[in-house]
Parts: sequence; structure tokens; C-alpha cells
Amino acid sequence: MELATRVGAHVRDDDPLTTAGEVGADAVQFFLADPQGWKKPQPHPHAEDLVASDVEVFIHSPYVLNVASLNNRIRIPSRKGVTQHAEAAATVGARGLVVHGGHVRKGEDPAEGVANWRKLFERSSFDVPILIENTAGGDSAMARDLDMLARLWDAVGEFGAGFCLDTCHAHAAGWDLTTVVDDVMAITGRIDLVHLNNSRDEAGSQRDRHANVVGGEGAIDAEVLRAVALAAQAPVIVETPPDGQRDDIAYLRG
Repeated sequence: MELATRVGAHVRDDDPLTTAGEVGADAVQFFLADPQGWKKPQPHPHAEDLVASDVEVFIHSPYVLNVASLNNRIRIPSRKGVTQHAEAAATVGARGLVVHGGHVRKGEDPAEGVANWRKLFERSSFDVPILIENTAGGDSAMARDLDMLARLWDAVGEFGAGFCLDTCHAHAAGWDLTTVVDDVMAITGRIDLVHLNNSRDEAGSQRDRHANVVGGEGAIDAEVLRAVALAAQAPVIVETPPDGQRDDIAYLRG
């Protein structure tokens, strides 16, 4: 069976379309600003070309954003950052903005983190869909465990929040990849994007170290990963080491 969807890669920020051609991608994901910083995105030099292209575009928000945080110095700029990156994502024709689920600190009530996510959607509207991504570790994370994801979706699902399934993160959190699509769909009712990544570590490790889908260095069987993509039938992005991305994409296309 072939994937009836787009397959692409996370690519370098400066010239996404050239890289897409090099790896055989018909979808791309990239950052619009430093992934470890708080700066507002600047206009992308290839925005018009990206909008006009047939390549499907997704934007990943900076890793530092943590909408769930109870710390005002993190939560408030995180909300602002989500809005700014969503605005910038629209200018490059993006289909969605990926945002990690975030976490609260040890000893804090996760319910307050969930409430902070709800407030984001209650107080703001966005130029592109917000795709919440599951995460690999953290005892007080919003999207590491399926039961916590269900609590989060009870709070944000009504606002049209989207979901990005990361297979490496799911593997690291101990989720069963043979049933993960059904498990997630039972909670969210949707999977908008799949980050199809292998893992360098064993299941349940809570370690987020990506490996190529094929090539023999991953702990997840490549056929299991391809089955996830087939079941989800959502656009697929590999966030894998660049040297192997072309082979990863070709394998997933069958």
C-alpha cells in the first residue's frame, strides 16, 4: 500500500524549497526564528516562492515556548510567541504551526497547565492551525502520557486545536506504536501531522534522540513506522539526520 499523503522533511530554514528538491520531499517543515530563542520571526526571503509552490509547508515554533508554564516570565512571552509565529507562518503559506505541549514544574498542579492552554485559545485567534505535539519526557508534561493528553484535549479540543504525532516521542514515552494512531484518535479525533522519527533509544527511555527511519541505527522497526504513517493518513515529516532523509522519504513512499 502506498501513502496517499505528502511526505517531507524538516529542512534548513534559509532555502527550504531547494532542500526539498534535494531529498525528494513534497512537504517541508522549518523554523522561522532561533529555536532556542524568543525573538520575533522576520519576513522569510522566500515567502512568495513558498506560497506559490506545490510543496506543503509546516512551521515549528521555538522549543523554549511553554504555554503551560505557571511562571509568568515564561508563559506570557510563550503566548506572545505562539501568536507571532502563527502570523509569520501564514505569510509562507503554512498549513499549521507545531507547538510542544509543554509542562509545569515539579510539585505544581498539571491541571493549571491545562488551564493555561485553554486560556491561550480563549484569548487569541490564530492565522494558521495550532498543532500540539506530544513530548518524550517530563513527569508534569501536558502531552507525554495518553491520560494527560485526554485531560488537555478536554480543555482545548472545542477550539479546533490540531495534533502532531511524533513517533520518537511516543516511543520514548512508552506508547504502543502498533496501536498509537487508534489510541490518539480516540482522544483527539484527529491527527493533522506525523513527525515520523526513529529513536536511538529503547521504548520508555524518555530520551528524545532521533534516528533515520531506515539505515539500521534506530530502535523502532521501520515497518512499524511505515504502518503508523499508513494508519494516520496525515502529512508526514521526517525530523531525521539529513544524510538519510532522501532514503527515509523514498522508503515511506514505498
